[in-house]
This record gives sequence, structure tokens and C-alpha cells, in this order.
Amino acid sequence: MKKLIAILFLSLFPLIGCQNLTDSNEIELKLAHNPTLDHPVHLSLVEFGRLVEEKSGNQINVNIYPNAQLGSEREVLELTQTGAVDVAKVSASALEGFEPDYSIFSLPYVFEDYEEFQEKMNNKEITDKLYLQTEEIGFVGLTYFNAGERHLYTKNREVLQVDDVNGLKVRVQPSETSVNMIEAFGGLPTPMAYGEVYTALQSGVIDAAENNETALVGNNHGEVAKYYMYTGHQIVPDMLVMNAKRLNNLSEEHRKTIHEAAQEATEYHEEVWRKTIAEQTETAKNEMGVKFIEVDKSSFIDAVQPLHKNYAANEQTKEIYQLMKGE
Repeated sequence: MKKLIAILFLSLFPLIGCQNLTDSNEIELKLAHNPTLDHPVHLSLVEFGRLVEEKSGNQINVNIYPNAQLGSEREVLELTQTGAVDVAKVSASALEGFEPDYSIFSLPYVFEDYEEFQEKMNNKEITDKLYLQTEEIGFVGLTYFNAGERHLYTKNREVLQVDDVNGLKVRVQPSETSVNMIEAFGGLPTPMAYGEVYTALQSGVIDAAENNETALVGNNHGEVAKYYMYTGHQIVPDMLVMNAKRLNNLSEEHRKTIHEAAQEATEYHEEVWRKTIAEQTETAKNEMGVKFIEVDKSSFIDAVQPLHKNYAANEQTKEIYQLMKGE
């Protein structure tokens, strides 16, 4: 019912505002995302909106709907497909169900480090394949936002090598690739909504989860999870996507404005993200008592090599794998 009301409202909104748009020659874009108002990605989306308005001489206004006001990431993507939402920020993992190429980010250790990830995400051959691949189903990619490296954290156990994961019930995102990863580590993957993780850790429904450092402070997971291991198994970015028809119907000048603002917002986000991670890591250490542990990644990397072989042999994913690996 909530989703239906949102669709009806957003479908009627452009009609209600039609006369105003004609009179003022202003273009209104609806941007939806799930993070809270204090999350670094929201701050970067606010910057994106500011840049769009500034570069367009206030001819384009961006109205942001944060904090999952318009539904889950999948629901927001569906609204973007229909044009009820113009722009959406979602995790790359949420895009897996729409385009198999995006599962590359869930493949563990496909990048050696964040520097290699950045290099690949600034390769036009790669981004064109990713961003334009979904045009036929209603949306295209504009840019990516750093969502950090994903690491393993547990309630009460140190994990120093892959054998230490054996038998652990680990929350994962609803991604087939992530499920396969935890199974390769010897753990028991438990897909669940992000909002359920705190209670699940507290009650013992799960033993561990995996995410970037903001989960510890921003979502208070550090209150119940006291060991954070730098496994660095995935780099799953946030993606900014836009309804393809809406973008293509803009003037060439306005399309240029959107793309420039998206790129500059990504650059702005890098600094915001670095600052946030540094601050929240210190908070987790000093105020929550979380122990941060460096681990030897080699046993984890060895464990997931069969996943890489399967991915490289899959007709749907081998092209993006070859591009990412430079093969």
C-alpha cells in the first residue's frame, strides 16, 4: 500500500506542477535514496543538486527524498524505470537483479585495493559498458560514489584467517555472489535487510556481518560487535542512475550539466568519505571498544578463486570480468 501511494503521488506530481514548469521554464528532478540526512552520501547528493542548479542557472532543480521515503532500493529502481523517480542512488548490489554486469562488484577480491578500483571506474570503456547497459530497461548510470571497502566484523570472535570463518552465521546483502563468497569462506550466509542486523547480532541470530566502518557508528553495530577485521573482500560502490528517457529528453546543454555535476559530486564525496571513515573509526575504537584487526588476506583470496573461474566462464559476465581484470 505504501509503495502504491508513492507511485500514485509521484505519477500525479509532474501533472500538478506542469503549469508552473511551463511558466518558469524550470525542470524539476526527483532524486531518491536510502541513507539518512547525516550520511556522507546524502551530503554528496546535496552537493550534486547544488551543482546542477548552479550550472544550469537555476533552470534545473533537484528535489531530494532521503531516508527511504519512497521505498527500498529495489522499489526506487522500479520507480526510476517508470519515470516516477528521475534519479536514484542505490548500491551496485541492488543493480545485480537488473543487470548481471553489476555483480562484478560483489565478486570478492576482484580489485587489489581501492586505488585499482578507482582506476577501473575512471576507464571510459568500463563505465560505458556498465552505465549504458541498462538503457533498454529504463535507466542509465551517471556516476559512482565511494562506499568503502567491505570488511568482516563479529560479535565476539577474532578472525585472522579464512578457517576462522568456519561455521559463523554471517549476514550478507541479498546478492547471490555475496552468498557464494561466505560459503567459500566456510561460513553460513544469512541474507537479511540491513535494518535488522543490529538486533540479529545482539540476539545471536547471526554471529557476524560485513560492511564498511560506518556501520559500527552510524548504525550502532559497534555496540554489539567488538571485533572488526580488515578483510577488504569487496568494494561495492553506490551508483547514481537516471531515467533514460528523462535524460535523453533534456537539451544537450542540460545533459552536459547533469554529467558534469555528477562527476564533481563524486570527487567531492571522496573527501567527505575519507573524513567520515577516520572520525567514525576513532569513535568505534575509543567510545565503543571495538578492536580493529589487520589480517593476512591470502587465505581468503585463495578460498574464492573458484568463484573467479566460474565468473570468467559465464557467458553473461565474462566480458565485464575481462575488462575489470585487464585481460
